[in-house]
Amino acid sequence: MTTQNSATEADRALKAKHRAMWAQGDYPSLAAEVIPGLGAVLVEACGVRSGQRVLDVGAGSGNAAIPAALAGADVVASDLTPELFEAGRRVAERQGVELSWQEADAEALPFGDAEFDTVLSCVGVMFAPHHEQAAEELVRVCRPGGTIGLLNWTPQGFIGRMFATMKPYAPPPPPGAQPPPLWGDEGHVRALLGDRVTDVRAERRTVRVDRFETPEAFRDYFKERYGPTITVYRNIAGDPERTAALDRDLADLARDGAPGAGDVREWEYLLFTARRAG
Repeated sequence: MTTQNSATEADRALKAKHRAMWAQGDYPSLAAEVIPGLGAVLVEACGVRSGQRVLDVGAGSGNAAIPAALAGADVVASDLTPELFEAGRRVAERQGVELSWQEADAEALPFGDAEFDTVLSCVGVMFAPHHEQAAEELVRVCRPGGTIGLLNWTPQGFIGRMFATMKPYAPPPPPGAQPPPLWGDEGHVRALLGDRVTDVRAERRTVRVDRFETPEAFRDYFKERYGPTITVYRNIAGDPERTAALDRDLADLARDGAPGAGDVREWEYLLFTARRAG
């Protein structure tokens, strides 16, 4: 019993850290300014339509949930970090749609079995630390024959490489946690979902990001607004040399991301859709 209680306390502490990480900075503005169209890409790939009940896991400020509501679906936007919801509510109101916002852990969703026609996540569930638990939940809450749709950064793409660049400066991951960009690897996602899904479609695509005029502008923007980057910098805040090294490494990454291409970047993601078997 003591071991189980300790594990539960450790998990609560981990989730509290994750919630705090995403609450800092300004992820809603980043999602709106840098990758505004990704949610709609996922919604279209899932074939979301009027009358469906849709769950967005790791919804943030609604980058996919709001397009799903605009398609006429009955949408629940869920996220571990409810601090992100207020920005989403404002966007939804401006666009004239209503949806539900609910605090929820992707690894223990507070919904019934087979409750949704479509379960989707746009660069959200990939940040749940325990991939198998999150995958179990995606399948559980989707009805048989329903759609599971995921859009995640690939390990080889720009954001995957950014996480690899930051890793030497980051605090050590907790036991059992897996790297987020693995959700952008088709083989990994197929293994997670296994024979519980059919009709798998997986495609690597890119989104063009032309927001940043210089590599340093990209770095400074993410230092200010992106929770994972802010967390890494705070981890080394007492070491000016390591901070300067990370500054250089992130700028070099951005510089290498599009040699000779000015302010254009192509950021790769995996678009994955499947149907729940049964």
